[in-house]
Formats: sequence, structure tokens, C-alpha cells
Amino acid sequence: MRFRLAPTAAQDALLRTHCGQARFLWNLCLEQWRLWQPGKQAPRYAELNRQLTDLRAAEPWIASGSVTVQQQVLRDFDQAKRNFFGGTHCRPTWRKKDQDEGFRIVAVRPEHVRRLNRRWSAVFVPKIGWVRFRQTRAVPDSVKSYRVTRDPSGRWHIAFARIPAAIDGPGTGEVVGLDRGVVVSVMTSEGEAFQTPSVRPKETERLLRLRRRLATAQRGSNRRQRLKRSVARLRAHETDRRKDWVEQTTTSLARRYDVLKVENLTVGAMTRSARGTLEAPGRNVAQKAGLNRSILAQGWGLFLARLEHKARGRVRRVDPKHTSQRCSACGHVAPESRESQAAFRCVACGFACNADLNAARNIAAGHAVTARGALGKSSLAVNREPQRRAPSLVA
Repeated sequence: MRFRLAPTAAQDALLRTHCGQARFLWNLCLEQWRLWQPGKQAPRYAELNRQLTDLRAAEPWIASGSVTVQQQVLRDFDQAKRNFFGGTHCRPTWRKKDQDEGFRIVAVRPEHVRRLNRRWSAVFVPKIGWVRFRQTRAVPDSVKSYRVTRDPSGRWHIAFARIPAAIDGPGTGEVVGLDRGVVVSVMTSEGEAFQTPSVRPKETERLLRLRRRLATAQRGSNRRQRLKRSVARLRAHETDRRKDWVEQTTTSLARRYDVLKVENLTVGAMTRSARGTLEAPGRNVAQKAGLNRSILAQGWGLFLARLEHKARGRVRRVDPKHTSQRCSACGHVAPESRESQAAFRCVACGFACNADLNAARNIAAGHAVTARGALGKSSLAVNREPQRRAPSLVA
């Protein structure tokens, strides 16, 4: 549950201090961990906490901050290491200023959050006091922790840790296939298309003007900082619209269908850069970079994550191999059936429809093709080429 914080000018400065100290300690722990020699055990939380005590005694800037916030950073880093070695998470990375700003507070009690009026509530932050936030929905008393973050555009948010209840299906046993693309963000096996909100033309023009000014601004100047914040605000609006679309679309699909099947795509591998190395430079680097931006702008990963959260236990991942080349009518597999990125016409039976719709029907059927025309069990995920051209929904 995330809400928009509204700190005063003095509270904003203190929140920035908390974020700076949390970032400093996290990066310090990461540097110490990377310098640790193989064969020796890296320091755990108890040892890190003893080092923090010595650091607070030697550094007034660290001592001026909240020990609660700082100790929680050490706990989070220790847990991040364990998650990495356990194989459930990636390796901890560096936190950057104005990009990964935030801190976490645990052991939150109900009296730490209070309602001010119909629109506003306040949360108690150590060393700062009561900070107002815009309450758009009730905060349950069962929350035990929260995280305060600041995005690149300068907006503060607070997120209370709470796992929302899953959405119940209609109980009809209806199955739907969902094909994710670039031009059509999501196509269902019933022919319904969902489109991610794109950047508006005026926003694109303004973003281009700001980037031109930013290119000539002197590094470290106040003008450059203002331009960077303006660009970040435009990007934040785009991100907010995409997240809102994901929430509305996934809620609608979870309520209407009992089983939802999607391709098991590896988005990280699909959006990997094609630059290569000096010895083996890549080809079509600019085209691949544009395709990567288009894929990331659709929010494929967030869409699947939220769908699995809301339709818990009802989402099935299907091997994407040949879903765009297999005829949903007769089952024949041939690359020649793809007349274009938007059109599909089977070379065997002559069935024709939109390419995204054909793929969505194959996903709904759960077909996995291991060879040319041979059916088999699903194996590892294979990246399917996304759609680039506007589809025609004529069957």
C-alpha cells in the first residue's frame, strides 16, 4: 500500500539526510563484502552493528541520524546477502544518489499511524516526527513495517508492507490466453486488445526540448539540476500512467477468468544490449536499442507480477516456442504462415487472422511445439519476436 508523502521543508531536509545515511551505509557494507577474501566468512549483522557503533562515535554526520534507520540498513543488507547465496535473489548492487533513495522502518505499531481528517493521515518517522501523507484508502492495523522512498522527480512516498488478498475468479472454469506484444500490449484469446498508455505528443515535444537544453547545461549547475528534475517529472507521469493501466487491466482479467495463461518470457534476456565487445561488435545496435525501449515501455514484467499476485494460483506459464508460427485452427507450424508482424495466414489450411490473436489462442490451448509440427511438453522459455506493426483484428 503506497501513499504520497507531504513533508514540510524542514522534514524534507531530514528525510534526505536519512536517505543519504542509508545509502552510505549500504554502499559501505557492499564495498566491505566485495573486498572480503574467499574462504573467510563475511561479517554478519552482529559484527556490522559493532562497526556501526564505532562509526557513530567517530563520525558526527552518522551520529546525527537515527540509529533505528541505520541498524535496519544493516539487517536488510545481511538479508540481501543470504537471499543471494540462497539463490532466490540477485547480487546486491550499489545504491545511487537521486535514484535509489529510501529507508525502511520495522516494528511499526498502530499508534505510529494516525488519522488527521478525511483526506490526510500522519506517520511517525524516527528523528523527524509526524509526517503527513495523503490517505486514499484505510491503513490496516496489522502492518508491521513501512518504507519511505524518493523518486528522481523529487516526490516522496510511503509504502506499508501488506500482502493484499487475492481476487476470486468467477467460478465458471473459463480459460484465457494472453499474448504480450509491443504494438498491442496484451491480446486475449477472445480478441480483446489492451493498450498501454503512451507518451502524449506534447509531452514528447517538451521532453525533446528539455533534453536539448540539458545537453548544453554546465555540469554541477543549478540550471542542470532543474532540467534533470523536469525530465524526471515527465518520466514519472509516464510511469504512473503505466502502473495505473497495469492495476486496472490485471484486476479486470483476474475477475473475469478462472485460469489465465501467459508466455513464459525472459524479459531481461530479450532486452539485453546488442553492442557486443571491441573484439566482436554487435550488429543493428540502434534498432535493437529501440526495440528494447519499446518492450520495457509496455511493462511486461510488472503486468505478469501483478497478475500473479491478484489471481494467485490461477496463472499458468506456457512455453512460448512457436506460439506465433502455429496455426490455432489446424495446428500446422510454419514460419511462412507469418505474412507480416500483424497478419497470420496458415499455408496448410488457409486460416487467416490477426497474428497476436492467433498466438493468444495457442497460449490458451497450452500447446508447446518441440519441432516443426511435432507436439511435446513445455521446456525452457524461448523468446518470441514481439509485434511491431498495428494489428488488424479481422478473423
